[in-house]
Amino acid sequence: MSDAGHPEYVRTVHCDHPRFWAGDLESIYAEVEAAGVGDVTRIAQSPGGRPVYAVAYGDREPFVSRANFSSAAGAHDLTAYADKSSRTRPVAIILGQVHGNETNASTGCVNLMHLLETGEDLAGRKWPDLLQAAAACRVIVVPVANPDGVARFSRGCHVGNSRAEVEYWAQGTHRDGSLWGWPGFKGNHPMHGDVGFVGCNLNDAGVNPMHDEFFSPYSQEAPAILRLAREEAPELICGLHAHPTAVAVLQPAYVPIYIKREAADLAERLKQAYIEAGIPYSEPFVPAADGEQPPAPAFNLTSALFHSSGALSFTLECPCGMVADNALACSHEEMLDMQLVLYRECFRYARLRLEAWPGAVC
Repeated sequence: MSDAGHPEYVRTVHCDHPRFWAGDLESIYAEVEAAGVGDVTRIAQSPGGRPVYAVAYGDREPFVSRANFSSAAGAHDLTAYADKSSRTRPVAIILGQVHGNETNASTGCVNLMHLLETGEDLAGRKWPDLLQAAAACRVIVVPVANPDGVARFSRGCHVGNSRAEVEYWAQGTHRDGSLWGWPGFKGNHPMHGDVGFVGCNLNDAGVNPMHDEFFSPYSQEAPAILRLAREEAPELICGLHAHPTAVAVLQPAYVPIYIKREAADLAERLKQAYIEAGIPYSEPFVPAADGEQPPAPAFNLTSALFHSSGALSFTLECPCGMVADNALACSHEEMLDMQLVLYRECFRYARLRLEAWPGAVC
């Protein structure tokens, strides 16, 4: 694969953004390296040789485990996987930037880390309700799950970009410079052959971590995230992504209906929080069975995380600031607010899930 020259319609100049925006590896890694309160662990290395970090806030409370989650579910006893009777704080994992061009995710994660480290976000705001909710949890932040993709994204953000520009940076091009587009680019995976510019959704091996071969992995990133979930037995995992329109919690696929209902419940709570904050939102989905005929929904990283840990694992799509007919125009400041309000509601919901776990005593 090669990174061919950028077509004329793509502006390669780094976008002008506020200092709180973390759209490059240097900014992300600087916050990780500055961590003093958080416990930093290097969980994987990308095909390009770049580290993937997890930063944990709050002590790890041990739990007794006699089986993996799949076998415990087969035994009709989830406590066989995780006896949480002594857990006093829920565990929430915030998973940032599986796709390297979706820098609203890394920005949210970096600002959350800075808030937990210093009491303020990078814009100097205190967020007392968020801090209170986080203090009641063990919070694990993976600020960038695909550092190779981030390194390839020279723009830094998508504010003001056209749809073609976003598709160029996200999914890349054929050799002739034409766009692969979404979702068609997923039909060539790992990306090979007719490739010009390698989109930032992919790592340096052409792998999209959302669609790794989970039973025989192509790269280290997705397996490391699954291992982290399995070892932590979290109550909630929020995977951060970006799309053109208002914030949306996506319905997870290939999970029990009770997980779909919990995700819809969280989406409704998030909607109310966004209404109070004056933030546009998408209507929560109605829980439903997965596809009745081919093609079925993809079994992706979000699905696999539930099957590894029993967590409420869901994908959150946040607007990226692009300019298009159906897109939600928004500023860097508005996107940061969307992220931080989301985290507060995630931490609150993680508490409810711990209270409902079989045998849990809170």
